[in-house]
Amino acid sequence: MKVMKWSVIAMAVAAGTSQMALASSQSESKGFVDDSSLTILNRNLYMNRDFRDNGAGGTDARGQSYREEWGHGFIGTFESGFTQGTVGVGVDAIGLLGVKLDTGRGRQGNGIFPSVEGDDHVADDYSQAGAAIKFRVSNTVLKYGTQFVALPVFSTDDSRLLPETAVGSIISSSEIDGLELNAGRFTALSAQRESSRDSLSLNEINFIGGTYAFSDNFSTSLYYSDLKDAFEKYYGNVNYNVDLGGDQSLAFDFNIYQSEYEADYVGTTSDEDNTIWSLAGTYAFDAHKFTLAYQQSHGGVDGVGYIYGDDGNGTVWLANSIQYSDFNGEDEKSWQARYDLNMASYGVPGLSFMTRYAQGWDISTPTGEGKEREWDVEAKYVVQEGAAKDLSLRLRHAKYWSNSDYAPVYQSSDLTDVRLIVEYPLSIL
Repeated sequence: MKVMKWSVIAMAVAAGTSQMALASSQSESKGFVDDSSLTILNRNLYMNRDFRDNGAGGTDARGQSYREEWGHGFIGTFESGFTQGTVGVGVDAIGLLGVKLDTGRGRQGNGIFPSVEGDDHVADDYSQAGAAIKFRVSNTVLKYGTQFVALPVFSTDDSRLLPETAVGSIISSSEIDGLELNAGRFTALSAQRESSRDSLSLNEINFIGGTYAFSDNFSTSLYYSDLKDAFEKYYGNVNYNVDLGGDQSLAFDFNIYQSEYEADYVGTTSDEDNTIWSLAGTYAFDAHKFTLAYQQSHGGVDGVGYIYGDDGNGTVWLANSIQYSDFNGEDEKSWQARYDLNMASYGVPGLSFMTRYAQGWDISTPTGEGKEREWDVEAKYVVQEGAAKDLSLRLRHAKYWSNSDYAPVYQSSDLTDVRLIVEYPLSIL
C-alpha cells in the first residue's frame, strides 16, 4: 500500500516538472504593511439538541434530555504581507472571544462554552490569542505558531462558536504548476470551547502529502500522518468534474482513509485498523444539484470504526460526514441522497436551500447490528449589497435516529439538532 501511494506521488512530481514553474509569489511582494489584512468575523450561534430518551441513550448520569446555548463570537485574524527580498518575513495573529448570551443549569452541553463548577455552569465568556511567524522563499512558505489548519489528516474544526486552534509548524510549497505539497509538525491543539493552549492534550502529530491537479477538472490528493502513541493514517482523494454543456455538469469525489491504531490507544491486546471510503456523484443543472453517495467502513473497536478528534475534529473528509453523524461506525455501510437549490436563478440571489437523507446499517457493536439514519434541512441567505453586504443567516435542522444496539456507542437513539447561525465579516484593513 505504501509503495503504491508513494509511486503515485512520484508520478505526479514527474508530470509537474515538465510544466513551466509558477511565477514567484515572493518576487511580487509589496511589503509587510501594504499586503496586510485584518478581518473580524462576527458569529452569532443559537443551538439546541433535544434528546427524547433522557439523554445519551439513557445513560447520562444527569438525565439531561435538552441542551440549549446561545452566544456571540468574535474571530479576529491579522495577516501581514511579507518583507521584500529573497526571503520574505511576516506575522499572522489570531484573536478569539466568545460571549454567553443564554444558557443555564441543566441546559448546557453542546460544546460551545467552557464548563465550570463541575459541569453545572458554563463561563460567561472565554478568549484566546496567538501569533505565528512566517517565511517565504519563491512559492514556498514556512509558518510556525498558532494557526488554523485545513488538511485531510489534520484539520481544526469550526462547527461551533469559535474554531479550534493548533500550535506547530507547517511548510507549504507550490513551486510546480498544479502541485501543492504540505508537511507539518504540531504539538498543541485547543478545543472550540476552551481558552487553554492545549486543552485536547495533543502529544505530537507529523504529516506530509499534497495535491496534484492534472487539469482543471481532474485532481488527486495523497497524505500520511502519524499521531504519536495513537495511530497512523493514510488518505487518498480523486476528484473529477465533467462539463456537459448547457449549464449541466457531473462531479465525482472519492475519499479513503486507512488508519492503524495502537493497542494501548484503543484498549485492546493487539493493534487494530480501519479502512473507510466514500464515493459521491453530483449532477448539476441550472439552479439544481442532485447528489448520491455511498460510504463503507471496515474494521474498528466496539462499534467505533474511523477515529478522529485527537488530530482535529475536522479531520473527517468523507461524503457522509454530515450535521450530526459521520456514519463511521465499525463495519458500517451507508448511503446518502441530497438536493441543493440556488434561488439566484429564480431572481433571489444569495438564497439557497439544501436537504439530505442518510442511512447506515451493518454496524458491528458489542450487542448486535447497529443502524442509524439522519435527515437534514438547511436554508441560507447572504445579503448581496448595501451596508449589510455579506451578512449571512443560516438555519440548520437535523433529525437523527439509531437503534438500541448503536445508541450506547453513539450517544443517543433519537434527537433533533437545530442551529441558527448569523455571520457578518468586517474588513478593517
